[in-house]
Amino acid sequence: MAYSETNFNNKTILITGGAGFIGSNLVFYFQKNYPDSKIVVFDCFRNGATFTNENLHSFGHYKNLVGFNGDIICGNINRKSDIALLDKYKFDYIFHQAAISDTRVNNQETVMQTNVNTFDDLLEIAKTDGSVIVYASSAAVYGNLPSPQTVGKENPENIYGYSKYMMEQIAHQYEKENPDMVIVGLRFFNVYGPGEYYKAKTASMVIQLGHQILNGTAPRLFKGSNKIMRDFINIDDVIQANIRACNTTQSGVYNVGTGKARSFQDIADLLQKELGTNLGTEYFPNPYDGYQMDTQADIRDTQANLNFEPKVSLEAGIKAYIPEIRRLYNENIS
Repeated sequence: MAYSETNFNNKTILITGGAGFIGSNLVFYFQKNYPDSKIVVFDCFRNGATFTNENLHSFGHYKNLVGFNGDIICGNINRKSDIALLDKYKFDYIFHQAAISDTRVNNQETVMQTNVNTFDDLLEIAKTDGSVIVYASSAAVYGNLPSPQTVGKENPENIYGYSKYMMEQIAHQYEKENPDMVIVGLRFFNVYGPGEYYKAKTASMVIQLGHQILNGTAPRLFKGSNKIMRDFINIDDVIQANIRACNTTQSGVYNVGTGKARSFQDIADLLQKELGTNLGTEYFPNPYDGYQMDTQADIRDTQANLNFEPKVSLEAGIKAYIPEIRRLYNENIS
């Protein structure tokens, strides 16, 4: 489905973090709908290195790009010599997804270097090339502020959320100094759908609980999960937001969610309904401090300025995701 009247054919498009979840979905959106576009993926791919929390440094995986026929540059966004490999292109559009996106990484230096310092390099490329740049921000900038979360009221409670907030400040400064540039930040809420599997422990509760259920065990949730609310948004709607962001002349930051909060318990119950199980639920204490208890995006500005309208309900999104959840489970245990 094409989400825009803009013709991206014969345009050169950079997608950083293109082997990751959202990045790879963007890749195949363009390849399918605009086969004459020039797509360039920049990703460091995974090398097995882990943080102290045992999660991987990079979630980029080649399997997310099987079938891709564009250009791939394997590079680390922290290395100027790798960024220089992009100099041979002139980009019309840049989608900046590359980041340390694990909210439980506490190495402040590494997160700030990767998410914040490198952003200037991408903005300078956009400035030089005259590119529209759309970058990934996050609902983590809100911390535990009450719902609905609204742009202009931020209180990040971890280094990841703070790094995304600082990216927005850098973008705002560029907007003031370069009023002809189009720079759009998208604050993603809880994204789920095909392509997230290789995020492992940081993938959405949808696939994690789905695989628990397929394993014959009751889904495990924090105590009180019927009151832990999240704005779950399907990957298709996230792609829609990215594409629609290319059409605006209104630089800024926008929430990308459904505007509706649903509980973790809803996720578990919907999965059991679709998988035909009745395993009950196992509850355990929440071990995390600073845990977001309630997220719900205020999307009025996103609707007005980006012409964004979420299309996929949680029920429809989970139903459509079930075959992929089953396929990945069967491949993993075979």
